[in-house]
Amino acid sequence: MNPNQVLSYSTNQPFPHHPPHPPIVVSPVDPYVVETLKSVIGKYVVLETTRGRIDGCVVDCKPDHVILDVYGKKFFVRICEIVWIMPG
Repeated sequence: MNPNQVLSYSTNQPFPHHPPHPPIVVSPVDPYVVETLKSVIGKYVVLETTRGRIDGCVVDCKPDHVILDVYGKKFFVRICEIVWIMPG
């Protein structure tokens, strides 16, 4: 190829060797942590997270987050950020 040639292609078209695929949804779920948190709904817990410690009453638990009541304020903590749980 001549070094003075410029390669050009349309950015609106996919490359021919990459057929389009539907997006893959990945949702990290830790079923044991979720099960543990569901077993302590209504109870006081201490959670160590990657951002620090938080303690309060477990209001609810979903597959991806837990809801804590901390002195009347609701905190939504992502399950994947929890390092350990200590029931109080």
